Amino acid sequence: MVLCAECLRQGHCRLGLTSEALIGPFRSETLLACPRDHEGGPGVAHGGWTASAMDEALGHLALLSGLMTVTASLTVDFLRPVPIERPLKLVAWREKVERNRWLNAGELILLSTGVVLSRARGEFALRDRTRHFQKFREWLADEEGA
Repeated sequence: MVLCAECLRQGHCRLGLTSEALIGPFRSETLLACPRDHEGGPGVAHGGWTASAMDEALGHLALLSGLMTVTASLTVDFLRPVPIERPLKLVAWREKVERNRWLNAGELILLSTGVVLSRARGEFALRDRTRHFQKFREWLADEEGA
């Protein structure tokens, strides 16, 4: 399972992702549940949680394939309320590659019934893992005049 920097420090995914794996070429399955601390309405996940979970799963497609991408754009269609603390499955797949961009899509599914709760599409830019964050630090230093 791929964890972001803070989740790695804490030893678990704060978004509630519990497992993820490639289930075919450029296709993944992520198991997750929305934690109570991301509750928006009563018993319902905040839309920001749904967008974040979609961003993680769609972005992790490249990481699970040994490459690194960063999100260039993400569009989420909210189809049904997402219940908190219920088992969910997020299936993501790569639709195509254009230049150095992966165009990925995915669906968030309520595991008990198979109903699709949300869909997303995103564009993810390939980055050099060794230079990406160094370039960020250099840019930020220049931007802030350090």
